[in-house]
Amino acid sequence: MSARVLVVDDIHANRRLMEAKLEAKYYTVLLAENGLDALEKARTERPHIILLDVMMPGMDGYEVCERLKQDDATRHIPVVMLTALNDREDRLRGLEAGADDFLSKPVDDFALMARLEALTRYNAVASELRQREATSAQAASLTDEEQNELSRSANILVVDAEQRIADRLITPLKAAGHFAMSWQDSQGGRAKSRDLDLIILSMSNQTYNPLKLCAHLRSMDSTRDVAIIVTCDPQDREIAAQALNLGASDIVQTPVDTQELLARVSTQLKRTRYIEILRRRVDRGLELAVIDQLTGLYNRRYMLSQLQQWMQRASVGGKPVSVIAFDIDHFKQVNDQHGHEAGDVVLQAFAERIRTNVRPKDIVCRPGGEEFLVILPETPGDLACVGAERIRHAIAADPFMLQRSAEEINVTVSAGVATFLGEDDTLANLLHRADTALYQAKQSGRNRVESVAA
Repeated sequence: MSARVLVVDDIHANRRLMEAKLEAKYYTVLLAENGLDALEKARTERPHIILLDVMMPGMDGYEVCERLKQDDATRHIPVVMLTALNDREDRLRGLEAGADDFLSKPVDDFALMARLEALTRYNAVASELRQREATSAQAASLTDEEQNELSRSANILVVDAEQRIADRLITPLKAAGHFAMSWQDSQGGRAKSRDLDLIILSMSNQTYNPLKLCAHLRSMDSTRDVAIIVTCDPQDREIAAQALNLGASDIVQTPVDTQELLARVSTQLKRTRYIEILRRRVDRGLELAVIDQLTGLYNRRYMLSQLQQWMQRASVGGKPVSVIAFDIDHFKQVNDQHGHEAGDVVLQAFAERIRTNVRPKDIVCRPGGEEFLVILPETPGDLACVGAERIRHAIAADPFMLQRSAEEINVTVSAGVATFLGEDDTLANLLHRADTALYQAKQSGRNRVESVAA
């Protein structure tokens, strides 16, 4: 998987060297020579990953990273900071500025490519989900509740054959407010994997095969999306890089620095939870595309799509499909006398009564206003009239309760039934016949069912 990478370094030779390395691995490379140039190219070119040098004149890498993360247009681009410095404070400062990773110069080629692959996978998922949202503005802005979700405490499993070493990690994690347990504490790993938010997996000096376990965790539905941080001794970095290729999220070298571990745990949790939030938003967007928000019934778009499909089945020898068009009698009087809030209550209660008086395969829709329509697959007209009468009776049988005033009002409904006539029939004609039958029901005194055969 390739990606577009922005390399930011004030030294020309460093930029060209990194460009050659990345292009040899088929990455598309963009170059920036200072902080301002980097910010501009990040906005206009939208790279998938940014490799950012820390030590630059004028605006250093920390400030560039902070500005990138403050800008809605660039905040989701993963940033890897590159520095000749190797002090703990520098790494922590980079992570606090929003960097996704930190590599020391001279950059190890194997580790760099492994990190780029892992970040490319993450960015590909995040970008696709953002694009599937209704607008980019929605993707860029999180609600207060979603922001709180990013930083809530986590359930963490520490996997290390040595309980003593596992405890060294568990203690600071618990002190930071997380619920952490070792593989041994979870009774051989039989803890509920669906409740896990993050796994810390040791690569060095283990009695198990850590790469096989990492691959297994990524293959299981319950842990496929759980963040995995691997720990390793410096001499085992190539094994850890292989773990990244298998789907691990991050690497921490041993001996583990407590503050760096907590910072990386926080970063990984935010990333995985951000993906979860985007997925929920996409699911919600798909739902809103077919669901009426007030009643929870299907909307007009879904109604037309489903009706067309059932008509096509019927036209090639399938069983007939019928529709019932409903209209609440004198609904305007409900709004005029009791207010629109009461009208909404009536619409919601009306929808619920229809739902409880149809078959599981029937499709209940609200095309708009006080109009409702039920699609009855594999149903001839006479049985559709029976179903319409059952619903009409259910609506009129008991009054509707207005919750705020505790007042009861009587509601009735008129209904028109029409049945698909065959391959020469059209969706527009079918709905027109149902509307004609509905009009006849209203003209005949309301609170009744009428049908039109042709």
